[in-house]
Amino acid sequence: MRILRLLKIARVVVRYGLDEFLLGHERVRGLAAVLHALFFWRNLAAPRGERLRLALEDLGPIFVKFGQVLSTRRDLMPPDIADELARLQDRVPAFSGEVAVAVIESELRRPLGELYAEFDRAPVASASIAQVHAARLPDGRKVAVKVLRPGILPVIEADLALMRVMAALVEKLFADGKRLRPQEVVAEFDRYLHDELDLMIEAGNASQLHRNFVGSDQLIVPQVFYDWTARQVLTLEWMDGIPVGRIAELRAAGIDLKKLGRYGVEIFFTQVFRHGFFHADMHPGNILVAADNRYIALDFGIVGSLNEHDKQYLAINFIAFFERDYKRVATAHIECGWVPKDTRVEELESAVRSVCEPFFNKPLAQISFGVVLLRLFEVSRRFNVEIQPQLVLLQKTLLNIEGLGRQLDPELDLWQTAYPFLRRWMNEQIGWRGLLANLKHEAPQWATLLPGLPRKLNDLLGQNPTELLLAGYKGLLWEQKKRNYWLALIAVLLGGAVWGLWLLVARLA
Repeated sequence: MRILRLLKIARVVVRYGLDEFLLGHERVRGLAAVLHALFFWRNLAAPRGERLRLALEDLGPIFVKFGQVLSTRRDLMPPDIADELARLQDRVPAFSGEVAVAVIESELRRPLGELYAEFDRAPVASASIAQVHAARLPDGRKVAVKVLRPGILPVIEADLALMRVMAALVEKLFADGKRLRPQEVVAEFDRYLHDELDLMIEAGNASQLHRNFVGSDQLIVPQVFYDWTARQVLTLEWMDGIPVGRIAELRAAGIDLKKLGRYGVEIFFTQVFRHGFFHADMHPGNILVAADNRYIALDFGIVGSLNEHDKQYLAINFIAFFERDYKRVATAHIECGWVPKDTRVEELESAVRSVCEPFFNKPLAQISFGVVLLRLFEVSRRFNVEIQPQLVLLQKTLLNIEGLGRQLDPELDLWQTAYPFLRRWMNEQIGWRGLLANLKHEAPQWATLLPGLPRKLNDLLGQNPTELLLAGYKGLLWEQKKRNYWLALIAVLLGGAVWGLWLLVARLA
């Protein structure tokens, strides 16, 4: 079965001319002319990015998902390829309602009639990993039931095994293979896919976001019903709303589009800087708009998280960029470990300036945060930057939010919305408010440590340093004696073996 799959992959590679991705290395460059002569019938007029996208769609949903993940790694992919991969779409038929019912009953260990008062066997949405059905709980509440596609795990494992082999070949044969780190990218994709195969992880993500935005006047996150949730079944509160991409319908419903655009920016910065936990798949297909002008978030399979260190340096970078303090941007990159410690500040400052200055020829309202991050990622290749996965997710989410915000309000000035938020957050972290917050956070730890501190100081001061040194010296002597003993034993054994071998050779002679 795996051989047949490998043959299909080889056929697709040849058909779409993807061999050109492997012929950059000097070891195999001579094969280019041979392959072009053998497959003279191929039409390779389309750009390479388009051919790669069509090939991945031909190979099926797992390769499509892999391409979608690759499209977010703009620190690794050339822009023409990343742009094409971002256009990839799942084209997977829904599985039958009877199969979905069988999965639900197997996972929740009860008949469907006991679980739901109503269950629509026709799915309302379908994708490569799962599909969604409308239902009602016994108490009458309407819910969305997400069911994992049965039999998907063996398919995923088989394709991942082939991807690992292909990644190893690309790393050895592709001219830029080592820098692209294909084996690490496949390993990252492996983790991402296996997380999506456990709907309990998605349930946990949804619950965290729901807690973070309880009572929010900007965002609604559906509630998870854990008694109707398992690894292959996820039951969420049903959400009614208009898909955010349908601008005409939003206007007809009386939605304030300018307010909605501003809300999107504020929600993003709240998630990133206040919560350090953000929805990382905010494309229009995962967002509805409620009648009261609030966003509704759906699909929580992909999230990102940031620690305090990441948040602080992101804020410093954003503020320094818009204040055109490129030296601060460069030093922040070095301080937070995004570039090697031996990087020259002046060199990095010059590279950052060459990226950022062209943006300031435009009005602030036309400057894209996401594109600025994207360009900085591209410059990072020169400085061997190890881009952190959470920052890649952040950049992807920021591009989605910006595109959505400007679709709703073409005059949206992200900086006008973001700058006061960032300044306020920095003051809370670094000013007296930040000091009080840190003291409050550390107080329980201090309450445990302080009572025992005098005794520990007394014990430390009461120790005789000469005795400590003598004890350490005796320990070293003992270790040395043990080592000498073992060396002597090994020497005797080796000597005996050589002597015995010599006697054996003499006797045979």
